[in-house]
Amino acid sequence: MAASPRRTPLYDRHVAAGAKIVDFAGWEMPVEYPAGLRAEHMAVREGCGIFDVSHMGQIETRGPRALELLQRLVSNDVGAIDLGGAQYALLCRDDGGVLDDLFSYRLGEQSYLTVTNAANHQRDLDRFVVHMPVSGVEVIDRRDEIAMLAVQGPSARGIVEQIADAPLPARMRAHRQQLAGASALVCGTGYTGEDGVEILCAAQDAGPLWDELVARGALPAGLGARDTLRLEACFHLYGNDLSVERNPIEAGLGWCCKEDTGFIGAQAVAAMREQGPPQKLVAFAIEGGGIARAGNEISGGGIVTSGTLSPCLGVGVGLAYVPAQQAAVGAALQIDVRGRVREAVVRGKPLVPKRA
Repeated sequence: MAASPRRTPLYDRHVAAGAKIVDFAGWEMPVEYPAGLRAEHMAVREGCGIFDVSHMGQIETRGPRALELLQRLVSNDVGAIDLGGAQYALLCRDDGGVLDDLFSYRLGEQSYLTVTNAANHQRDLDRFVVHMPVSGVEVIDRRDEIAMLAVQGPSARGIVEQIADAPLPARMRAHRQQLAGASALVCGTGYTGEDGVEILCAAQDAGPLWDELVARGALPAGLGARDTLRLEACFHLYGNDLSVERNPIEAGLGWCCKEDTGFIGAQAVAAMREQGPPQKLVAFAIEGGGIARAGNEISGGGIVTSGTLSPCLGVGVGLAYVPAQQAAVGAALQIDVRGRVREAVVRGKPLVPKRA
């Protein structure tokens, strides 16, 4: 029998606000509120939106050998994270296939918190446990204890600062502080291409913090707007743009792979870097009407991995793997959209630059 979908601590608030609820990675999550996807999207681009991302997983790694474990597991150089720093990295198989993309925060001299994708959390946790040394490190699952809010947009920091006891951390920094009297880990990270913070707090504190931030002008936004925002910013979505079938070099993520650390999969990544990938992940925009979706084939051997209508550009956009010789900005693509060929062009990343 399939397990019942899980609910975040904010589920009742989403229902009360009239959100459309969908099953996402085994969680009942808001995909859209009555304001509508475009209004939610533009609130983040022009003002402030707030997302419930409590379905994400959190793994704490601590002890004198915590760095050793993380350095073995993830693709980036964890040793380069200073106290209060944040870092993006990949979790790979021996063959270089991507198991997940992660953010790790260094909380103390021997303590790290790693945020996983919801659908991959248990697999990631199991991998941490399997590879942990017999002594000198603890791996602790924190998902049931922590709620996570993403407050994003040009006005986001100003709104959160109204309830903060200290200045907010800079981009790619994190520190613990008080928000409306509640202890929270505030991180200068996000998934929208805009400024803002992600807030990790105790599950019981999530509701009051949500209410406080909404009352001060943060518009609730769902998974639909989160997807259109990340696509305009050309951020990867695991299961679409990243998978065990793809090498980080194909995905354009060689910058977060430091093979000299000896992480699992480093040799395969180094080999792909040296020989050059047969395909590359590109951003595209459709010229004329139509919206490409994941799975649409591209003439010459490519495939669309993510596609949507860009609220900012007003045209269909997406990400696709194409043969390396077709990956240059300006290259023409022909995409089969339900039996009709749509003309598209490879665009630079991001599709919608962060506003000044």
